[in-house]
Amino acid sequence: MIPRYSREIMTSLWGHEKRFQTWLDIEILACEALAELGAVPKPALQKIKERAGFDIGRIDEIEREVKHDVIAFLTSVAEKVGEEGRYIHMGLTSSDILDTSFAVLLKEAADILIDDLDGLIDVIRRRALEHKETVMIGRSHGIHAEPITFGLKLAVWHQEMQRNRNRLLRAKEIISYGKISGAVGTFSFVDPFVERYVCEKLGLKPAPASTQIIQRDRHAEYFTTLAIIASSVEKIATEIRLLQRTEVREAEEYFSPGQKGSSAMPHKRNPILSENLSGLARLMRSYALVSLEDITLWHERDISHSSAERLIGPDSTILLDFMLYRITNLIGRLVVNKERMLSNLDMTHGVIFSQLVLLKLIETGMSREDAYRIVQKNAMTAWEEARDFKGLLFDDADVSKRLTKGEIESVFDVRNFLGNVDCIFQRVFGGDDNAK
Repeated sequence: MIPRYSREIMTSLWGHEKRFQTWLDIEILACEALAELGAVPKPALQKIKERAGFDIGRIDEIEREVKHDVIAFLTSVAEKVGEEGRYIHMGLTSSDILDTSFAVLLKEAADILIDDLDGLIDVIRRRALEHKETVMIGRSHGIHAEPITFGLKLAVWHQEMQRNRNRLLRAKEIISYGKISGAVGTFSFVDPFVERYVCEKLGLKPAPASTQIIQRDRHAEYFTTLAIIASSVEKIATEIRLLQRTEVREAEEYFSPGQKGSSAMPHKRNPILSENLSGLARLMRSYALVSLEDITLWHERDISHSSAERLIGPDSTILLDFMLYRITNLIGRLVVNKERMLSNLDMTHGVIFSQLVLLKLIETGMSREDAYRIVQKNAMTAWEEARDFKGLLFDDADVSKRLTKGEIESVFDVRNFLGNVDCIFQRVFGGDDNAK
């Protein structure tokens, strides 16, 4: 069973409540660290922890006047805490809060996306095992090449998504750094102990060196990883679109009862989910480009990255969360037309066995060049005149003096191409009993 998609899980991560609560958590942790150092009296810390809170409406009201979101937040918190509020944000700068909280949110988003990938990988594995021996034509340049199985196609997708999972784990690691080092990263008015304390409590590492901000190459690696995953989703979606074409019809999206494909043409069954995914992948790549451009800032910082990140942070993670759900559901319910696959396999009159004929002739001592010329001549005739390739080989004197009819017949068996499917499945799926 594929779980029902719930956008609230990811979207709530980027809501005002979560954002301001994360800011408050960081400020309180900083106060705890300062209290350890004796810079904040313990009674004051206790009152801060008891009273600290925020009012989103009040923050918005203050921000309209001061034009600074962190100051508006701090003012709202101070109003609730009272006199002891003066100890909050001591020696810190806004980016200490913004960048550290951004790392927390991106880390949590990565955990959600890793869970999504696990679900997708599991569905692909299940469908791959189901179709391990479902024979179809493999294509190169869009042209019939040699037989494969649909399970092998899925095994390739499985491995790519495993790589994407590993990429996301690395991106999560690289983004999980905070900084509490003051205005230009010199710890002028805050002890490095505060940074270590806060980061450890949040499950982050302290950035070994920072300016006023955490350097944006970390974020670029994260967002480009999301774009790679989205591009892999698009790759699968594009393949499904190609397989669903009327001329192919080897696989298609599930078409539910009552669904309609066209306002004008009642017969239409369109690959709308796959097309949707292709379009969304373009957005994901655009977010990655923005993150790459955010790397370059003036001196110790400017805020040209800030406005962009307020969009690409929520948008890219929410969007990829949705894309992974959609492709998981699509593959889980994909309709596979085995009969059509076999029909398409035969549509080129047997020319897909040409390499086996070539190898058989070479084995008799014929030069590769001569063997290629003879096989290609017959294959082209089969293509152009819609004639049976095997029959043409029977009638070719250059072939018949080298190969018996039985030897030619033995070539035209699809099993010749699939002898190592078990080996591939063992390498991909390991000890799964169904993969052997």
